[in-house]
Amino acid sequence: MDSKKVAVPLVCHGHSRPVVDLFYSPITPDGFFLISASKDSNPMLRNGETGDWIGTFEGHKGAVWSCCLDNNALRAASGSADFTAKLWDALTGDVLHSFDHKHIVRACAFSEDTHHLLTGGFEKILRIFDLNRPDAPPREVDNSPGSIRTVAWLHSDQTILSSCSEIGGVRLWDVRSGKIVQTLDTKSPVTSAEVSQDGRYITTADGSTVKFWDANHFGLVKSYNMPCPVESASLEPKFGNKFIAGGEDMWVHVFDFHTGEEIGCNKGHHGPVHCVRFSPGGESYASGSEDGTIRIWQTGPANNAESDAQSGNGPITTGKAKVGADDVTRKMEDIQISKVGKTGERESA
Repeated sequence: MDSKKVAVPLVCHGHSRPVVDLFYSPITPDGFFLISASKDSNPMLRNGETGDWIGTFEGHKGAVWSCCLDNNALRAASGSADFTAKLWDALTGDVLHSFDHKHIVRACAFSEDTHHLLTGGFEKILRIFDLNRPDAPPREVDNSPGSIRTVAWLHSDQTILSSCSEIGGVRLWDVRSGKIVQTLDTKSPVTSAEVSQDGRYITTADGSTVKFWDANHFGLVKSYNMPCPVESASLEPKFGNKFIAGGEDMWVHVFDFHTGEEIGCNKGHHGPVHCVRFSPGGESYASGSEDGTIRIWQTGPANNAESDAQSGNGPITTGKAKVGADDVTRKMEDIQISKVGKTGERESA
């Protein structure tokens, strides 16, 4: 095999249970960041380029199913099985607010203007919290046909996307009326839904299929059958010429967007892949697995520094961290978000 095609990932340990959600921030003046959700109840923040561990958000008392960062990576949010969604200060790790629910919170998303937090879960209710008035009652949209699995914002916060755990399809809601304006039909429940960085496509994974939808006219653009049931898919954000998918076979597959041809297959996880996401610049992508690890794969040939780094058991250091990201790390060294000697350096189970 051509050695240039062998991907050597950065392996990020730290979580003690399966990693079930990943989210990259946009590129900020301090670089970009990666937050992960895990059944161990402790979301983790990392340097998105190097995988360096920055901190662990402590406070949830149940599995964390969803996580996200706002556009400036200054605040984080998470949804948990402890019936809460939490808003965090991403610099200090402090809980800014805890939003109580009556059942498991499965999904959360910041609005594009970062003023609102959207949540959904087993209650079958979409809730929109005003982050400028966090103590105010949320706006509720309560006619979801099933428990909510994924949520996202579209069209400059005018439209909400949601999918359900038990039934197929993606529902698009008009924020002003609270009504479903369109349903994207799928045979199986949609386990992953991503809006492309340029706002053109919605990428969904359902069963053994990855589909791409026109985000403005809602037509089906492409549909590809996968080699196994997949749980997550992500479109390359810069050129839109390839996508990744991960699922039951424990591999991260890379496909050509235009033809559906498989152009790469990354092996290394020791359990099903629950989530995959491209970095905001498209130079790498991350995968989270049942094995408790996050792996960051470069889209280009791996260099020696990355090869050396991948064998470490703690936070990965490759020497590529940007000054801004280092500054953020220093700010977080004396905060109360983590047990650095335990969580930060724990090997995966």
